[in-house]
Amino acid sequence: MTQLKPFSVLVSLSILALAGCGTQSPAQADSVAPKAAISPATSPSNLATAVFAGGCFWCMEKPFDEIQGVVATTSGYTGGTLANPTYEQVGRGGTGHFEAVKITYDPAKVSYQKLLDTYWRQVDPFDAFGQFCDKGETYLPAIFYANETEKKAAEAAREVLFARFKKPIVVQILPAKAFYDAEGYHQDYYQKNPLRYAYYRNGCGRDARLRAVWGQ
Repeated sequence: MTQLKPFSVLVSLSILALAGCGTQSPAQADSVAPKAAISPATSPSNLATAVFAGGCFWCMEKPFDEIQGVVATTSGYTGGTLANPTYEQVGRGGTGHFEAVKITYDPAKVSYQKLLDTYWRQVDPFDAFGQFCDKGETYLPAIFYANETEKKAAEAAREVLFARFKKPIVVQILPAKAFYDAEGYHQDYYQKNPLRYAYYRNGCGRDARLRAVWGQ
């Protein structure tokens, strides 16, 4: 592959950071097989899953990957009406899908409550229009519950945050729907493309806003 000059790299990455989550050059896009719908509850018998939306799914994998007991994280689309959506279809709007992350975890090693606590600190709970620099229905924050226990835990946490901040918490709490894995080039993006990921995350102002809301 032709090596870009350092200045060209910086310009390209700066453009990527401003363009929004999911932007990539044609050379980055993988050829992937058609995706199958996967229920958030589907997993080996000793594992469970949790599904959260918090803006760009690139930025939602890493915090959960770092938790002991999390087996895998998968970027994808959920909450919509179109089966087997592509990134382009979701990005155009109208499908009702959120960019989301599915966390597969071992309940014997980590609780759903721990995952929920981690989720809240990855989002701006007051932004009803998207998350950070990404705006629109695709980037709205939401918790997708698979059962009444998860629903009650999410609702209780939202009430605690409302009492703490004394302002509306706009994160939606919704019943789980079919989850569709995103294209291959989106998976583990922070590991595959660390420089592009860092420039995007910084350019989007994600960490600065999270510090402003949650502190260090």
